[in-house]
Amino acid sequence: MASKVFIFGYGYVGKAFARSLMTKGWRAVATARTAESRALIGVDGAEAVDPDDPLAMASAVQDADAILVTAPPGSSGCPGLAALVPAIARSNAFPDWIGYLSTTGVYGDREGRWVDEESDLRATSIEGARRVAAERDWRQTGRGMGLTVTTFRLPGIYGPGRSALERLRDGSARRIAIPGHVFSRAHRDDIVSALEASVARPRAAGIYNICDDEPAPGEVVIDYAARLLGVEPPPLTTEVPEKSRRFYAENKRVSNARAKAELGWRLKYRTYRDGLDAIYNATR
Repeated sequence: MASKVFIFGYGYVGKAFARSLMTKGWRAVATARTAESRALIGVDGAEAVDPDDPLAMASAVQDADAILVTAPPGSSGCPGLAALVPAIARSNAFPDWIGYLSTTGVYGDREGRWVDEESDLRATSIEGARRVAAERDWRQTGRGMGLTVTTFRLPGIYGPGRSALERLRDGSARRIAIPGHVFSRAHRDDIVSALEASVARPRAAGIYNICDDEPAPGEVVIDYAARLLGVEPPPLTTEVPEKSRRFYAENKRVSNARAKAELGWRLKYRTYRDGLDAIYNATR
């Protein structure tokens, strides 16, 4: 029988993960709360389940070999944890691997210094603090239920349909220059390959930073994307829009050395230039 992946949160990364595994012969099941969303999952060739239906959830996870949780936590914690723990217990499921997508926001602001998985967690935002709590809850659940839970801390995610190129094309790009400020990034497809590498090498309570090799200022990335498109970049500004303030409040460089060493993971897009080149070449 084909291996089966269950995905709680069929978003940008979850969808790409499901599609990649399905090309390798896996079955995929994903959650969606509306009939319309469940129909779209079916169009992708995956099965859909309502996360608010306990019996359907138990049936869906019963023979899952891998479970990925991508949904962000809210004020009451991780919705994936709340829905999946009863489903796993009800069905006596024992997946080989559970992956939880967290964020490098758990490290907080480091004034541009490097962090790795052993760095203290100093979340400064509500969202970051909720991720810290969700990571803890998943680790405790893994230990208590004997499940192999692995945490992946992700920075800014980009890829096809979601990059500086699209923002320049639709006019939403901003070239914000904060002296000394850098971001780490991760291309969607590199995240997917890291998850697949972890599925092949499960590690209980494992924690991995998944990011590229070159943290860079945001305005430099916009400049490069503008050169690819042959357009003038937006004017430089130091004014940070409200929706971006949380990201610009934190300045750090994130190490991916552990994922490379333990998972044998290799980046396809080592820098933002590699990733933007590929997206540009695929869409021109």
